[in-house]
Amino acid sequence: MNVTMNTLVKWLSATALGLMLLPGTASAAWQLNLSPPVSHAGFVAYELHNFMTLICLVIFIGVFAVLGYSLYAHRKSKGHKAAGFHENLAVEIAWIAVPFVILVVMAVPATKALLDLRDASEPDITIKATGYQWKWGYDYLKGDGEGVHFMSVLATPRDQIEGKEPKGEHYLLEVDNPVVVPVNKKVRILTTANDVIHSWSMQEFGIKQDAVPGFIRDAAFKAEKEGTYRGQCSELCGKDHGFMPIVVEVVSAEKYAAWVDEQKKKMAAAMGDPNKVWTLDEMKAYGEKVYTTNCVACHQANGKGIPGAFPALDGSKIATGPNADHINRVLNGKTGTAMAAFGNQLSDTDIAAVITYERNSWGNKTGDLIQPAEIKAARK
Repeated sequence: MNVTMNTLVKWLSATALGLMLLPGTASAAWQLNLSPPVSHAGFVAYELHNFMTLICLVIFIGVFAVLGYSLYAHRKSKGHKAAGFHENLAVEIAWIAVPFVILVVMAVPATKALLDLRDASEPDITIKATGYQWKWGYDYLKGDGEGVHFMSVLATPRDQIEGKEPKGEHYLLEVDNPVVVPVNKKVRILTTANDVIHSWSMQEFGIKQDAVPGFIRDAAFKAEKEGTYRGQCSELCGKDHGFMPIVVEVVSAEKYAAWVDEQKKKMAAAMGDPNKVWTLDEMKAYGEKVYTTNCVACHQANGKGIPGAFPALDGSKIATGPNADHINRVLNGKTGTAMAAFGNQLSDTDIAAVITYERNSWGNKTGDLIQPAEIKAARK
């Protein structure tokens, strides 16, 4: 028994020492408080957080000070005995009135802050953010940039995620297409979702707005400082919840105008000529890029999927069966599963390419070549 107890004590001592030393090595980038706000809404949330934290600190110190004093000054060894009283009116009034006053003191600034945070009136730019499993789609609906549409997907390389190479500076907080907005312009964000509940969250802007399927929610911000700001979906939304970051670049009015022009040119180029006839090799090469961006997280690079969660495409009935069934599945998804409808996310060329790739990769050797014109016809 003594050996066992000695061993246990040594183990606990070593564990405690390790826990004390761990913060020194794991907190190199540790910071106190929230990230500095760059918008009025962010500043309001930041100040409210500090105010509430201060109130909680005062209550904590007060309660434990009284408790500590009581334990020390009224201990049994000094001859003190517990007081015996019943239905003390003053005490009952105090423990009702004091918390009530504290709640009022907290509620007044909280209500004012909430009203400020919810003010999305008279925006200069309106952007719809649609959550998908697991990426974001953005549509610029009003203001400069109206008509711009793009998907924003995690850009961290798979090798970093799988531990095959060192993590980058912005690991899991980088995307291929960031949201771009001009500085000192009020931006209204409309949030919704295509599948499950997501949440568009950006701490520096003071925004955390749920994106709910079938509903439109809104929030607004006016960034007062140029720079790149990073957030994440903050609502548990499935397997790759941690892999759908949000990146917003705040730029000058001149840079924003140039970005809008560039995006419209890209959109025109991406549409392509729906009547163009592609070769099989061209479609496979392009389709691999589309697959890597949109499908690899679930169906995996080897097409084997994740058993019990996501089906394999290698040898599947969809990828080796009739072309029409495969096209329908990619365009419209499958109800009740994580297979989203890509018809409103990808162009005719993108869908034709990824289907061609899936039908002619791994063990699938159908030789089928899908052209953009077939996808265009299937949409009707």
